[in-house]
Amino acid sequence: MVLLLALGAASCAKLNEDPRSFIPASQFYKTQADAVAAVTAAYSLLNAGANSVQTPYNTLFNTGMNFMADDEGPGPGATNADVRSQAVLGHSASGLRILQIWQQHYAAIKKANIAIDTIPDIKFDATLNKRLVAEAKFLRALYYFNLVRLYGDVPLVLHDQTSINLSDLQVPRSPAATVYAQIETDLTNAAVDLPNNYTGADVGRATAGAANALLAKVYLTERKWNKAVTQAEAVINGPYGYDLFANYADVFLPATENGKEHIFSAQFKSNSQGQGNNQAPRSVLNGIPGMVGSYADQVVFYSVPDVTKPGGVDKFFSIYKLYSANDKRKRVSFVTRFQSPSTNLWYGKLNDPTIANDSIPFFNKYFDPSVAANEAESGANVSIIRFSDVLLIHAEAENELNGPTAKAYASVNRVRRRAGLDDLAGLDQNSLRDAVYLERRLEFVFEYQRWFDLIRERDASGKGILEAALLKVGKTNVSKGAAGKFYLFPIPQQEIDNSNGKLTQNPGWQ
Repeated sequence: MVLLLALGAASCAKLNEDPRSFIPASQFYKTQADAVAAVTAAYSLLNAGANSVQTPYNTLFNTGMNFMADDEGPGPGATNADVRSQAVLGHSASGLRILQIWQQHYAAIKKANIAIDTIPDIKFDATLNKRLVAEAKFLRALYYFNLVRLYGDVPLVLHDQTSINLSDLQVPRSPAATVYAQIETDLTNAAVDLPNNYTGADVGRATAGAANALLAKVYLTERKWNKAVTQAEAVINGPYGYDLFANYADVFLPATENGKEHIFSAQFKSNSQGQGNNQAPRSVLNGIPGMVGSYADQVVFYSVPDVTKPGGVDKFFSIYKLYSANDKRKRVSFVTRFQSPSTNLWYGKLNDPTIANDSIPFFNKYFDPSVAANEAESGANVSIIRFSDVLLIHAEAENELNGPTAKAYASVNRVRRRAGLDDLAGLDQNSLRDAVYLERRLEFVFEYQRWFDLIRERDASGKGILEAALLKVGKTNVSKGAAGKFYLFPIPQQEIDNSNGKLTQNPGWQ
């Protein structure tokens, strides 16, 4: 291409060229409709469907992140050797999912940057103009929040890169503190120009409440306890109308999507040109007549002492058994058998042969009853942040800041009461911390939160819980290599090779 340009300049120096093969964003986006399309494009990387590459909230976070954790792993239908290696922490910097998560997020950030750069110069309704820019800033903040938690220091790109010079595109890593500061700025600014709610086709877009709620989570991750408490209370007591559904199942059913508990979600739609949630069929047992399922993910089984079992060991323990019998979330989050839409017969899979009628539990949160025959068309949204998350953020931060206060108990117990559990009381700070951690695990199982929580949470001494949690389920590779190695993903080797030395690798990775 460079050679052709040079030849053209030499032979036709006086021609006024109009290169139709490349249109800069500043020239392409001219109307209000163009502006809306630019922001919609930034949303699309949240949930692009099964007809394209996996995207973060449509299976990629599961295969590329949560399989590594202690609640779930690849099932028999997950045959990708790279994914199975990553699930036992045997992966390298050349891993496929490590690269895809990086690339998908930066592709989305590019789209957000185009919107932020170009929309202010387009002449149309000023309020809508500001709102669209604010939506793009919210999305950029979300994408960078994911990246900085997973990779640590990352390139901070805040404008669309239009140069054709390779050296201009090779950006070094910015310190994580700088990235967090930009995330805070984007969310703070976005909250000013975003509405509290939407109507009609706009429902599901980022709101002021979403920006403030995500900012509370950012502060929690940074261990800025005071700011996390203040920010969470602004959402809990704010004008947004958030509340818990009385019925936990309503959090996940398409019929009640974008309701009072949903602060921000990745949107899915059944029977609409591949816009379904492709995670749903991966959690269904394969071989059921009239039902498409791949059984590509499953709960992680591990052994725990149990005096009621032969040999004193329960060899089939899992997250499923951490729920108390009266926890209403258990029968919503899991099923143990499926009914064929063709034969009406029930199908399950044997779990513990020492227990009559026992069955393996399957994750159930994204199962759409209206499309049981083809769950690839599931219309179940993926909650990125919902009201129960804000309540538990508040409880955790308040406990870290002031100990087990009435405010901390009020927030965590609000979540527990909906689950049918008794209130917590009389705990010391360390015990309440552990209780809130467990509550998060049970409340958000299979919602792409567990790995982020494992790398964030600390025990009473301030030590991270990741290694101990993974060793408990037999993932011994977590102890290999540099100390703390797995708290960060490796920087993708392909990106390092293309960076002309500007990208460095995280400790312990090769």
